[in-house]
Amino acid sequence: MLSLMLLMTASPVLANSSAIQGTWLSGDGDGLIGIKVTDTLLRGVILGSRADDPARPQTDVKNPDPELRDRPLIGLDLFSGFTYDGDGAWSGGSIYDPNSGKTYRCKLQLVDNNTLKVRGFIGISLLGRTEMWKRQDD
Repeated sequence: MLSLMLLMTASPVLANSSAIQGTWLSGDGDGLIGIKVTDTLLRGVILGSRADDPARPQTDVKNPDPELRDRPLIGLDLFSGFTYDGDGAWSGGSIYDPNSGKTYRCKLQLVDNNTLKVRGFIGISLLGRTEMWKRQDD
């Protein structure tokens, strides 16, 4: 009983769906992503980059849809369709990668208050890649 109480108090951040909210640094250490929860909708948008390279595209040039290639990267929605599963986990959604122009199925898991595990995959979760995102000061 004492162990259960300690476990519950050790990770209260994981019990709340809004604990994921904030600014996150992507796994490659470049992209700053703002995550916000509104009701049951999870939204992740590009806020900017740590490396302001003037040669870097400012629009979604890798998008497979030519009609969308002129849309700005800043403010671009990356997430869609996520459902909160409890304990800091989100599933059933997808993530868009503007570096490749591809969209992947995705799972998110808040490991602790400052670490977000992002698993993008094709088909089944075994066929994918995991990144660890780090929370940034807002």
